[in-house]
Amino acid sequence: MNQPPSTPDPAAVAALERFKAQRVTAIYRLDLIAKGAVISYEDGTPVDMASEKARLEQMVADMDRRIAQLERTLV
Repeated sequence: MNQPPSTPDPAAVAALERFKAQRVTAIYRLDLIAKGAVISYEDGTPVDMASEKARLEQMVADMDRRIAQLERTLV
């Protein structure tokens, strides 16, 4: 008994693509930090770039895990 392959929910696929785009943005920000970018809060206080780098690295790692999990469920 062969069943036709199920097609993924278009909304779920679109959400996954948006999430992947957010990951790309985080990686871009990490690249800017590696190149020496410095950012500050609205009041002029500088952001601790080491902490920001660590936060973004953790965020990208979490996104990688979540993307892999979502891709398995959509296949």
